[in-house]
Amino acid sequence: MNTLLFRSATLIYPNSEYHKKSVDVLIKDGKIEELSGNIDASTEGLQVINAKGCYLAPGFFDLNASFGEPGYETREDLISGTLAAMAGGFTGIAIQPSTNPPIHSKSEVSYIVNRSSSFLADVHPLGCISYGREGKDLAELYDMKLAGAVAFTDGNRPINDSGLMSRALLYAKGFDGLVFSYPEDSSVAGKGKMNEGIVSTFLGMKGIPSLAEEIAISRDLYLAEYNDSRIHFSTISSVGSVRLIREAKAKGIRVTCDVAAHHLVLTDEVLKGFDTNYKVKPPLRGDEDVDALLEGLRDGTIDAIVSQHTPHEIEFKDVEFEIASFGIIGLQTVLPLVLRTGLPVELLVEKLSVNPRKILNLPLPSLEKGDVANLVLFNEDLEWVFDTGSNKSKAANSPFIGQKLKGRVLAVCNNEQFYYQQ
Repeated sequence: MNTLLFRSATLIYPNSEYHKKSVDVLIKDGKIEELSGNIDASTEGLQVINAKGCYLAPGFFDLNASFGEPGYETREDLISGTLAAMAGGFTGIAIQPSTNPPIHSKSEVSYIVNRSSSFLADVHPLGCISYGREGKDLAELYDMKLAGAVAFTDGNRPINDSGLMSRALLYAKGFDGLVFSYPEDSSVAGKGKMNEGIVSTFLGMKGIPSLAEEIAISRDLYLAEYNDSRIHFSTISSVGSVRLIREAKAKGIRVTCDVAAHHLVLTDEVLKGFDTNYKVKPPLRGDEDVDALLEGLRDGTIDAIVSQHTPHEIEFKDVEFEIASFGIIGLQTVLPLVLRTGLPVELLVEKLSVNPRKILNLPLPSLEKGDVANLVLFNEDLEWVFDTGSNKSKAANSPFIGQKLKGRVLAVCNNEQFYYQQ
């Protein structure tokens, strides 16, 4: 990239003097050159982007995305995954360790870091809590931290051994590491396929009660308090979960949490058609849970919104609902989904751009002259069709394929690189 001018963009940068104001932003060689009410556009070689009616904000950051590389590149590799991320407005992604081999030592962490070092989107590996994601022995947490792991999780496999989780929290505390908890009591969840409730009874399908999530959260809150450690809960989904975390924060426990975008706008009612692309874990729940999640975002109980991007090959989804794999691709649909909630754009930027980086103690993008430009340009009213042409992922397991969506990412900029889509 050389020189870019975003003309008449509305800035959503809470720490900037231009916050919520319409200004021109000049970027030269990947760095902020000037912010002003009216920048001269006659410079030779200047690319001008009309951003009137659009928002310019810090690039989104996703705390929960699964790719496939190494080992499962047919699902998603680092290149296709970051393309999907860029198209969705993300300039930073924390990727789950659900690869083959899992990201459970410094070798795998180093591979991810080195492989993605030249990308526009920053890729941050999450290291395993347990070796092989087997839930038995503690992995090499400190070595992985030194190699570039930003936090630790076993991905979509819960840590059922309370002693192992306690040791992980205590050990990570020694080097200010952060443990991500995927909250599920497997003995309570059993072989459930969807939310336990009226719809599961109507469909005659085994349900996963919200109790399975809430028991796990309650246990891990006790362990975090006992060890005086930081803990982060991934993809909470129920009324009870929001209440437990709200009470824990009031007590001073060092806890943060996130919610997947699809849990904010969908309920288990959509499963009446047995569309496997709606099969996710934790499962889509009821209206009261959606209301609680939205209130948790408003009052600060829930810190971040994530994509929970989980690509699958067609043979894992184009099967009977009972045997289909859990998960949907979500990097490109986060913005349209969260805009459906009616939450203020400023709050959405806080949950998508600012707080995820705070949780991981990563630097926040700014718009001061000389800073490296790390930003996203989006229009909340622009409509587009999410189809095989616009989908950048290798996978297509999304219920939104073929739908017209409202809210479009137009451009991202980071690492002296620029990505623009008409």
